[in-house]
Amino acid sequence: MSGGLDAGGNWAFSFNADGLFRCFSLVSGTCWLVMESNGEPIALREGDFIALPHGRAFTLTNDLSTTPVSIESVIAAPLNGQIISWQGGGSCQVFSALFTFKKEFADFLLGVLPSIVHIRDDHDRIALQGYLERMMSLLRNPQPGSILVSEHLAEILLIEILRLHLAHEAGNGTGWLFALADKQIRTAITAMHERPGFRWSIQSLAENVGMSRSAFALRFKEKVGVSVMEYLTRWRMLLAANRLEESADSVATIALSLGYESESAFVFAFKREMGCTPRQYGHRA
Repeated sequence: MSGGLDAGGNWAFSFNADGLFRCFSLVSGTCWLVMESNGEPIALREGDFIALPHGRAFTLTNDLSTTPVSIESVIAAPLNGQIISWQGGGSCQVFSALFTFKKEFADFLLGVLPSIVHIRDDHDRIALQGYLERMMSLLRNPQPGSILVSEHLAEILLIEILRLHLAHEAGNGTGWLFALADKQIRTAITAMHERPGFRWSIQSLAENVGMSRSAFALRFKEKVGVSVMEYLTRWRMLLAANRLEESADSVATIALSLGYESESAFVFAFKREMGCTPRQYGHRA
């Protein structure tokens, strides 16, 4: 979902912890972001982009002495594709986009992200500005299909924010997202993602990226944080979980498609990774 908020006068809005992945940008004006977890105000200026991956409670305000009003009292129901005015507007305008992910895939992504991703470099802000201007135009002048276009633009904006974060933090972070900055490790991860049912081995992946087996295994664990085969197994089980939710495929069929000739071996791996058997998972879904 995406929308805008145009606030006037002195204002402060509190957002409860909701588990949503939230991105927003200051279209105009200035304000403060205060995370409930640390309470240290962060100054935001026009053109800044923020991502809050973990859905924690926070406050947005242009006056730190103003008592916050719950955002739920301002937006009584989900209003996708609209701009909400508060106190006549004109002081500060914010664009916001909300995302949800399936839990298992969310853990895969959110586990490598900090509580706040703040895009404030001028060059980076310019790179994102075009998406923001187009989305605000759609909100201000809705036409048939505007909401669908806005949703896709919001997804692109999210990806771009993650790409910029990766570019700045590639040498400091550990995890699959940061590992993508390493060309050879990225090639190996892409191969596993594109052909999860192939009989990959450390040796075959190392040959695929032009490295020795030992050097590849060492660098992969250093960059990703887990061994090659642990990563591959985890990816396969996430795909299996998705199939169990969204298809009528049998456990045996899913196991074979993911490179397991033995259904029992697949069930053992699935239970170890997901905490229950495939059939139990499917029933819950």
